[in-house]
Amino acid sequence: MSIFAQNFQVYSIMAETVKIENRGKVKITPSGSIFFIIHLLPLLVFVPGLTGPAGVTVFDWGMCIFLYFLRMYFVTGIYHRYFSHRTYKTSRWFQFVLAFCAQTTIQKGVLWWAAHHRIHHKTSDTPADPHSMKLYGFWYSHIGWFLGPDYNETHFDGIKDYAKFPELIWLNKWHWVPPLALGVFMLFLGAKVNGGDWFAFSSGWSTLLIGFFLSTAFLFHGTYTINSLTHYFGKARYETGDESKNNLILALITMGEGWHNNHHYYPASTRQGFFWWEIDPTFYITKMLAFVGLVWDVQEVPHHIKHSKNIKEAMELRRIAIEKKAA
Repeated sequence: MSIFAQNFQVYSIMAETVKIENRGKVKITPSGSIFFIIHLLPLLVFVPGLTGPAGVTVFDWGMCIFLYFLRMYFVTGIYHRYFSHRTYKTSRWFQFVLAFCAQTTIQKGVLWWAAHHRIHHKTSDTPADPHSMKLYGFWYSHIGWFLGPDYNETHFDGIKDYAKFPELIWLNKWHWVPPLALGVFMLFLGAKVNGGDWFAFSSGWSTLLIGFFLSTAFLFHGTYTINSLTHYFGKARYETGDESKNNLILALITMGEGWHNNHHYYPASTRQGFFWWEIDPTFYITKMLAFVGLVWDVQEVPHHIKHSKNIKEAMELRRIAIEKKAA
């Protein structure tokens, strides 16, 4: 029995905790206001004298781009394809490293993230879906669902397979520790590169504000386009019973997550770009981690899944393949 089937009752109970008639309106909790503060912090580079004599440097912009794509992998390859869907395996110590890296994105704890994502797959584009653009509109599906009080808590019953690890429970509770550590590191790194000294903080603020905070703001919206826009723009190759679409542009922005219809059809695969022309950098990086032995059992897409249109057709193709092999 799949993880989703095992937790059917859990999802039903959780769906009842949010009144449908109150959904679709963006309500902001005090903790949710941090989201908007992060968007405003990069503007501090315009404060005279704050960023040192060099101002914002090429290094700062380079770190902004680098941290966007590095941490996009942390979202797609770790939060999503590892903790939410278990599409590959790793050791316990590297699992903690992965969780720490994922949480540098300031998208809460891995247990919180994965538990809610599993609900989305079980209830996609139904009233119980945490972020259905079809039912609740763009803004709620994009940011409103997590800014307000509806989904603040971690539902451990939906993530029992990882909630058994005390270190992940700790990291989930103190989810601000990884981004704080990365932010402090960026301040010191910027001081060294821009100012020539680890403690030349006036030269490090620009790296913190542009390299870290601006890239985080971009990362937020890159990630959330999958919740919102891939359920509206694009084409559907498979019959999934929801509004999921494949979108090349969003796949490029999110390192492969834009092949969302593929993913909703067969979420057990690490690879979401099912065909060679569907660019999926997250899958390529995960395969490299497997090559050096840090992860293993990276899941591919079965032939009968890839070349079918719906589950009935997939099962028929699988039956034919088994009969040919037995002949």
